[in-house]
Amino acid sequence: FYIIMAAETILILGESGMGKSTSLRNLNPKETFIISTTSKPLPWRGWKRNYTEFNPKTLTGNRIQMYNSNKLSQLLKFISVKMPHIKNIVCDDLQYTMGFEFMDRRNEKGYDKFNSIGGDFTDLLRTADQLRDDIHLIFTAHSENTGDAMNPHWTLKTIGKMVNEKITPEGLFTYVFYALCEEGDNGMEYVFLTNSDGDHVAKTPLGMFKDKKIPNDVAEILKVIDDYNNGDDDSDESSK
Repeated sequence: FYIIMAAETILILGESGMGKSTSLRNLNPKETFIISTTSKPLPWRGWKRNYTEFNPKTLTGNRIQMYNSNKLSQLLKFISVKMPHIKNIVCDDLQYTMGFEFMDRRNEKGYDKFNSIGGDFTDLLRTADQLRDDIHLIFTAHSENTGDAMNPHWTLKTIGKMVNEKITPEGLFTYVFYALCEEGDNGMEYVFLTNSDGDHVAKTPLGMFKDKKIPNDVAEILKVIDDYNNGDDDSDESSK
C-alpha cells in the first residue's frame, strides 16, 4: 500500500496592493522560509531582522530571491529534507515564475515555449506531493479577470492558454483565499474571502471558517487549518 505524504497547499490570490504579502507579517520567522520571485522588500517594519539571506552550505538564513520554476522545485525539496525546523514555505509571487520565464524567452518563435513554461509551472505546483506533511506551502499570486465587466470572474493569472485549458490551477490547492480591500467601520480594511462570492475564486473545506470574510493574517489561518485537520472543535471559533 501507499502512504500519502504531502504538504498543505495554500494559495493567496488578489490584485496588486490588496495585502497578499503583508498577510505574511505574523508568521514565526524561526519556522518560515520566504522565496521571493522578485527583489522587492517585505512590506512591514523591521523585516530584515528576521529574514536574512539563505546560505545553502551552512543552512542559515530564511529568505532567497528565485523565480525559475525548476530551481524552485528543487529548493522546496531541499528545504523539506535538510531543514526540518521549517514549517512554512512561502513563494511570493507565483505569477512571476511564468512571467519572467516568458520574458527570458521572448525571442523564441512558436508555441513550444508556452508548453514548456506551462509544464514547468504545473510541475512546481505538484512539488507539494514530495514535501513533508508538516509543511504549509503558501503561494501568493496575482489575479486576472477572465470574465468581463458585467460578469467578472477573477482567477489565477497565467501565461498563455494551456494551463487554464488543460488543468484548473486553483484545483491543485486545498485552500484558496482571495484578498480584497473594502470600506469598513474604521476605514479601509484588508480581508480574505474564504469561499467564492460568485466573482472571485476562493475555497476552504466545509465548516473550516464561520465567516466568509476574515482578516488577512496567514499565521491565524494556519492555526485554523491545523486545528481543523486535527479535529479541534474550536476551529470555527478561532476564525472569528
